[in-house]
Amino acid sequence: MKRKVEIAVISDTHLGTYGCKAKELLSYLRSIEPDRLILNGDFIDIWQFKKSYFPESHLEIIKYILNLSLTNCQVIYLTGNHDEFLRKFSPMTFGKIQLADKYIFELDEKKVWTFHGDVFDSSVQHSKWIAKLGGIGYDYLIRINNLSNWILGKLGREKYSFSKKIKNNIKKAVKFIGDFERTASELAIENNFDYVICGHIHQPQIREVSTSKGSCMYLNSGDWIENLTALEYNKGSWEIYHYENDLLLDLITDLPEPIKVPEEYKEIDVFFK
Repeated sequence: MKRKVEIAVISDTHLGTYGCKAKELLSYLRSIEPDRLILNGDFIDIWQFKKSYFPESHLEIIKYILNLSLTNCQVIYLTGNHDEFLRKFSPMTFGKIQLADKYIFELDEKKVWTFHGDVFDSSVQHSKWIAKLGGIGYDYLIRINNLSNWILGKLGREKYSFSKKIKNNIKKAVKFIGDFERTASELAIENNFDYVICGHIHQPQIREVSTSKGSCMYLNSGDWIENLTALEYNKGSWEIYHYENDLLLDLITDLPEPIKVPEEYKEIDVFFK
């Protein structure tokens, strides 16, 4: 049975790359019934698009979202740096699909500012070739990581993320994430927004940020390469959805039923009393 969700936000799916977890993403999309679906940038990775690699599982995501837009669901596609080519056509509306670079709306009398976030990345803005090269390197790293995790899984060992380890141990990477979150939040506060929703840095987050000028809620939807996360809004509150949590729930649900002892045997053995 599908979960009713008022708003779902996903970003950094990077369809068209080897790292994309398309099957898991489709499973998630099929599990929810959103009133509004926000695709917050880097949905299709046009930077690394190859005719030789766009599998059926990736195409199924596009088909599903197009079909979703034919229902009562509003779909907002926000451009990111990996699909910046579409910025030539935004803003544009076709049916219930809205293409834009940013999305501002009100939610329970609070102002929300939604955009991908690459405007804060100097490597994207000023050295695009370096950013594209980094994207290719990241995709190869994910492919190697997927292979190593497959081997670890066969050995019964816990999965390991190379890129998370790198991000957490390189001071510049940690500083960049902190600067990104602070910059987005400070601009939101200065412009009287209650929420600012970003993607880009692949770091799922919900936290309140306060400055001398006020406060706002900073949210990041993460990605569908490593974290497999989304933002969901329902009944007045935001939550981070983790696909792995649902996967664990499915495993628990699939466990065999406990053995039922017939009533007549319960009376003759105190163990069952």
